[in-house]
Order: sequence, then structure tokens, then C-alpha cells
Amino acid sequence: MEILRAALAAAVAVTSFAAHAADYPAPKEGDWIARDFKFHTGETMPELRLHYTTIGAPDGQPVLVLHGSGGSAQNLLTAAFAGELFGPGQPLDAAKYYIIIPDALGHGKSARPSDGMKTAFPKYNYDDMVDAQYRLVTEGLGLKHLRLVIGNSMGGMHAWIWGVRYPQMMDALVPMASQPTAMAARNWMLRRMMLETIRSDPDYDSGRYTAPPRMMKYAIAAYQIATGGGTLGYQALAPTTVKADKLVDERLATPVTADANDFIYQWEASHDYDPSGGMEKIEAVTLAINAADDERNPPETGVTEDAVKRIKHGRIFLIPASSETRGHLTTGNAKFFAERLRELLQTAPQRTM
Repeated sequence: MEILRAALAAAVAVTSFAAHAADYPAPKEGDWIARDFKFHTGETMPELRLHYTTIGAPDGQPVLVLHGSGGSAQNLLTAAFAGELFGPGQPLDAAKYYIIIPDALGHGKSARPSDGMKTAFPKYNYDDMVDAQYRLVTEGLGLKHLRLVIGNSMGGMHAWIWGVRYPQMMDALVPMASQPTAMAARNWMLRRMMLETIRSDPDYDSGRYTAPPRMMKYAIAAYQIATGGGTLGYQALAPTTVKADKLVDERLATPVTADANDFIYQWEASHDYDPSGGMEKIEAVTLAINAADDERNPPETGVTEDAVKRIKHGRIFLIPASSETRGHLTTGNAKFFAERLRELLQTAPQRTM
């Protein structure tokens, strides 16, 4: 009941989603204000708004679920992800677990440059984003311990940071579509090219634009095609020039809804990501889940395998490439890893704090 009271007190505004057809309890949204939030740059914001979504009752076992770059909790409330995990009898059955999905700092309905500060908004990095999540969980929701921290893509990188920065906070750790190594090689090179393209567009006007920079959609589409979809997946979806052109036309016809400053901050935040030095600090039972055809985190480099060997209770599950997998996007479909997650939660020791 103490957790329940804390959760209710934390919410500045809590609402249920208007439409909810999935086979799990209706998600609820809330906001909490982190006072005097200090960024890694030394800058401080007197009030930092953090938005979050919860599923299930606050007296359930708490689970933190973390989304990818440019997304929000909404991106995880899909049939392929939430629909495979949060329902009755599923690995994260909301009748047993209290599922918490924050909108990361700078994302969704949490504080971000487009709220009005534009490029005067403090430059944040992944450590800042994880620290904001930690304050939300501990101060805002009154939780002292988590059964599980699981994240996908950027959320996977955040999960690695959670394991190193707050090693006693969780029983189990599941970083997906990510590597516990420096943001470098092709992944960073393509990110930087995407950001340089947007910044060099005259429409961007040093962040003072009045309409989305026209080159932004081309930069985003090029990065997405290059780093997500899977080689076999694309061959199955676009085996002819006509079908390949159709996929490109569809991408370019999709309006860009992201604010350019928000977008640049979100992706540039990964620049100094590197938890590799802290693998021995991780205490949680760790299951790193990656796809064999992940373009951003290619397993052939061996960096994740080498890092996981340094974790006391760590192992890797590599999803085999197929015409059904989608490269970096594969772990957005929980059918590929749901049973491995179930096994982890059935076997990982439960600590009390």
C-alpha cells in the first residue's frame, strides 16, 4: 500500500488511454516533476517534467521497460510487443507485474527542447536519461527495487547503464538490440551523417526553423534503411526494383512529425555512450538479446560476447537471422524472445531491498 500511495501522489495528471483493445489492463499515464535536476554538463533545471505510463497494479512486482530513440511508451504498446508480453499467462502478465514505461528525457511527453527552450535546452546524454528514470522510479513512484529492467535499442543501452550505475536496483537485466560498448563504427558514423544532413539544411537555421527542414525526411529514411530491416528481410520484402521503389516511395511519403531540435538532441545523446568499463559491477542476472542480422550491433565484432563474459551471471541469446527477422528492428517483436524472458524470470533469484 505504501507503493500505491507513493505512485498516486507522484502523478500530477493520470489518465487512461481512450482506446485499449489489448488483452491486458488499460495503460495509465502520469507526470512527475524532478526538482533541481542536474545534467552531466553541470547545468540544472529547477523543474524537469517526466512522463510515464504504467500497466497493472502498483502492488505487483515492478518492471521497468525502456523504449528506443525518438520513441515513447506508445511505441511499445503494440500488438507485437505489449500484446505478446503483458497479457494473461504471458511473461510480463500485468496481473502479476507492475509495468512502468517512462518517456525518456527529451522524448514523448517528457521535457524536451520543443517545449520552448529550443537549443537553449541543456545538452543531455544517456547517463542523464537514466538518472532521470532512476529518480522517477525511486522518488516519484517510491520504489526501492525492481524485478526487471528491460530495454530495446536505445532502451537496451539505457539498460546496460542501469546495470552498471545502479547494480543493486534490479534482480534481472535484459538489454536488447544494443551493445555495452562505445558508440562508434558504422552505427555512430551513420548517426552523425544523419544529424549533419539536418543541421546543414538551410531550413534548419541553427535551430530557429519555422517548418521542418526539407532534408530531414531524406536523412531519416536513409539511416532507417541502412540500419534496420535485415538483409534477408529486405530481400523477402523487396526482391524486385519495383517493390524496392515502392518501399522507398512509402517512406518518403510519410510525413516527418518529429521536431528537428528534439530529434537532434535525441540522437546526439548517444555520442559518449560507453558502459564497457563497468561490466564487473553488474549484479543482476543478465540476458543480452540481440538479432544475428542487427545492422547497428553486428555480432561478428564479438564485443558483446567479450563483455558478457565479464558479468558474473550473464549470457546472450542471439536470434537467428531469417526472412521473418528485421535486423535491428527484430526485438520490437516479442515473439522472438518471449519464452527466453519467461525462463529468466522463473529462475532469476529474487532479492528484497
